[in-house]
Amino acid sequence: MNAIAMMLLGLGAMLLGYLFYSKFIAEKIYRLDPNFKTPAHEFEDGVDFVPTNKYVLWGHHFTSVAGAAPIIGPAIAVIWGWVPAFLWVVFGTIFFAGVHDAGAIWASNRNKAKSIGALTGDVVGKRARNLFMIVIFLVLLMVNAVFATAISGLLIKFPSSVVPVWGAIFVALIIGQVIFRKWMSLGMVSILGVIALYALIVAGPSMPLSLPEMTLGISDNAGWILILFGYAAIASMLPVWMLLQPRDYINGLQLFIGLILLYLAVLIAAPDISAPAINHNTPEGTPSMLPLLFVTIACGAISGFHGLVASGTTSKQLDKETDARFVGYFGAIGEGSLSLATIIAATAGFATLADWESVYTSFGQGGVAAFVTGGANILHDGVGLGEEISQTLLTVMAVLFAGTTMDTGLRLQRYIFQEWGSIYNIKWMQKGVAATLLAVASCLILAFGAGGADGSGGLLIWPLFGTTNQLLAGLTLMVITVMLVRLGRPMYFTLLPLIFLLIMTVIALLIQLKGFYLKADWFLFTLDLIVLIAAVWIALEATASLSKLRKAKQQPTD
Repeated sequence: MNAIAMMLLGLGAMLLGYLFYSKFIAEKIYRLDPNFKTPAHEFEDGVDFVPTNKYVLWGHHFTSVAGAAPIIGPAIAVIWGWVPAFLWVVFGTIFFAGVHDAGAIWASNRNKAKSIGALTGDVVGKRARNLFMIVIFLVLLMVNAVFATAISGLLIKFPSSVVPVWGAIFVALIIGQVIFRKWMSLGMVSILGVIALYALIVAGPSMPLSLPEMTLGISDNAGWILILFGYAAIASMLPVWMLLQPRDYINGLQLFIGLILLYLAVLIAAPDISAPAINHNTPEGTPSMLPLLFVTIACGAISGFHGLVASGTTSKQLDKETDARFVGYFGAIGEGSLSLATIIAATAGFATLADWESVYTSFGQGGVAAFVTGGANILHDGVGLGEEISQTLLTVMAVLFAGTTMDTGLRLQRYIFQEWGSIYNIKWMQKGVAATLLAVASCLILAFGAGGADGSGGLLIWPLFGTTNQLLAGLTLMVITVMLVRLGRPMYFTLLPLIFLLIMTVIALLIQLKGFYLKADWFLFTLDLIVLIAAVWIALEATASLSKLRKAKQQPTD
């Protein structure tokens, strides 16, 4: 099969999903109201609560939720064949991710921009909230620690990407001032910002940078991780308009243009897919496709992390409630299109089946490297970009996605500590600086405590990311479903995805639990067990809440 057919089918289906299905969900299920006063206006403070143009906010939401996961997951999952990965990404984006993301924004917006964890306490109950926040904290810990490791590895492997990656921060700081102070129209700012970012990408190969050998007596990997967390800590405390919004917006444009360039190259080069549609010859040790496919591809089909961003930062910047459809659902479409591009790069970017099989020698192989290698080959054949420029472009795309997610993730982790401070009346923990230091410290303890001097300890709990993340998505849908029942609205459009996700995730957790037990990996076994118990407990709490609501509605009134 030719990659053009996969691209047109995938993008066409997602476009139809946005035009029709998202409109139905927004108008008939969530009933978004343009006249509802959003928390961004009600609590406007110029720091976290800032009414924001929907296109700028889309850029923040899209780049924050995308990260490296929609590249890593699909590029690993194609080991089972490209058809299962393609179908889950396309249909998952339309019927799961878009509904989840827009719903999380709506739910938070209707409850004073509370995070989905805090909102659980109001909607389901305090016990469910406490358990939910543990799951949220674990997901954020995984995302921040692992993405720091992933970014540092890419900066070391591709030194030509260092100048574009860090230069993007200075471009964003300038753009933030220009947009906030309205010195220039958004269109002109967008054009100049994109030109500046692509100029940095072109300049990158001629100015490769690496850290000095054994800086302060630590490895390059550890050095970059410390620098990344130092930057993220500062960025997470700055007003959102100063760095978070402009960086995410301009990166979103740059990254979207990168996707368009990659898809254009597919149209011109018309590469055939070298990977099998269904792989009947998977390497030894490859786990069963069911249910692992649905947790291996998390971001790109549906992801619990999206709910954290939607209810943590996005809802605090929503100008009009109706913007939730564009920001949330179309943000999911953007990530789905990235996952689709990844599948194409990781299956059609290799000349022969033998070349593809030489990369996919065991489960877990592929990832960002397959995306960069395959995508660079397609760009070279399609639009004539040189190999180094192509690799730099795709590496910068991956790093900027991961970096913006890490910025947002650390800010969200700070919110979690502040919410804990409010719940348990610990006043010092409610302070922004203290909560940020706790967030950074927890990540560094995992990175260096579990990973040693290299700082790669985040990878230790990465095997649990997919299941924990999908569990979080199911639990977010559960909160939204309970809200819909309370309001007397149709619930099946969130309930059916919720049931599917919980079944697949619990089965996957049980499979992993057995694997950790057989390997005598008691650390991951314990974490897996905690997540599994939390999932079952929260599900029971939500079921009880739904049962009470239904009984209350059935009782006759005087």
